[in-house]
Amino acid sequence: MTPGLLVAAPASGTGKTTVMLGLLRALRDDGLVVQPFKCGPDYIDPGFHRAASGRASYNLDSWAMPPAILDTIAARSGDADLALAEGSMGLFDGVATPGAVGNGASADIARRMGWPVVLVIDVSGQAQSAAATALGFSRYDPSVTVAGVILNRVASDRHERLARSGMAAAGIRVFGALPRRGDLKLPERHLGLVQAIEHPELEVQIDAYATFLRAHVDLPALRAAAAAVANQATDMPAVWQRPPAQRIALAQDAAFSFTYAHVLEGWRHAGAEILPFSPLADEAPARHADLVWLPGGYPELHAGRLAQAGNFRAALVEHARTRPVHGECGGYMALGEVLIDADGVAHRMAGLLGLVTSYAQRKMHLGYRRAALQAPMAGFAAGDLLAGHEFHYSTIIEQPDAPLARVTDAQGAAVPETGSHRGHATGSFFHMIAAAG
Repeated sequence: MTPGLLVAAPASGTGKTTVMLGLLRALRDDGLVVQPFKCGPDYIDPGFHRAASGRASYNLDSWAMPPAILDTIAARSGDADLALAEGSMGLFDGVATPGAVGNGASADIARRMGWPVVLVIDVSGQAQSAAATALGFSRYDPSVTVAGVILNRVASDRHERLARSGMAAAGIRVFGALPRRGDLKLPERHLGLVQAIEHPELEVQIDAYATFLRAHVDLPALRAAAAAVANQATDMPAVWQRPPAQRIALAQDAAFSFTYAHVLEGWRHAGAEILPFSPLADEAPARHADLVWLPGGYPELHAGRLAQAGNFRAALVEHARTRPVHGECGGYMALGEVLIDADGVAHRMAGLLGLVTSYAQRKMHLGYRRAALQAPMAGFAAGDLLAGHEFHYSTIIEQPDAPLARVTDAQGAAVPETGSHRGHATGSFFHMIAAAG
């Protein structure tokens, strides 16, 4: 197995994404092939990982993914010099009820892959006390190795000396200390960071991160700390998510960009042909496609353009007369009758489903989901179980069609966002990660 490290933190908002991107670019500039990963369900960070490393970034999710798929995805680092994974939330944060192989915590991935953890600790507002946090994380689970810390948002040389002295007293290794910098931030919106493809000066920003990390972090020491499970099998057969059709017309642009790398890799591995097109450019899906798939994204930011995309909508309706069309989250909204934007303006959508959604009535819907299909969906039969997640702020105003699935959260409680189906059109706010059984 390729040696690896997991960049994690005690909590969200500590700056681990900045550290991750800086490390990816700095190590790549040093001539290393670095394979990035992201723990948990996240569409946006992997796009930045790809930009920084030059390689597709894959999600690793211990709640939603069966063991065979986890190991297949981890094996994408087989030709790399180093695997570098970014954690989500706090290192041990997950759901109360475990899923496929764990509760979704980043620690599950570190444990399974044998990757030591580098904790990014925000030391603003404290000094020696930060060592107590690091010590607690290092002892909380003996099966997870904390290799050391990177101190972030250090206010001064004196502040750094005090924080380092606390770490030394606790026996915690310090790989570096990053001074407080207000200019090293990526823009955000309601679902997190602005997408990598929308960032006009992303290369300049990532280069700045790399320069910053190189100046303040011991990169050779980090590389030396990387490790992997020595006895983990490397000759196991690959297990991917099966494709839902042979020829898949896939919407791909700024409005529809939330696709998991492991899902697309599985489709290609099985020989499926992926045919990208852009609804925002008013492109029609390929006429010979067996399936049109509209992934999630930000259609609410482009609702006016989608409403004017007559060529796209007409071709979508024509396709749905005889062949399946499926939408996930944002794609689901685009298949509906109307999307009401944040200003309360109603925009006509494709009308393949009766769904009416609104961003003027915002409410966050977030969490793992398990879906038991009550009707066939592209590539799946009624009764099939799917594992995934939901993350959106839209509110359903009308949903007159039959439900697509019985959807439950990580604790098994039913959620009202069941998806819907009409004719050959299906859709759901549920983002599929893997088949659950």
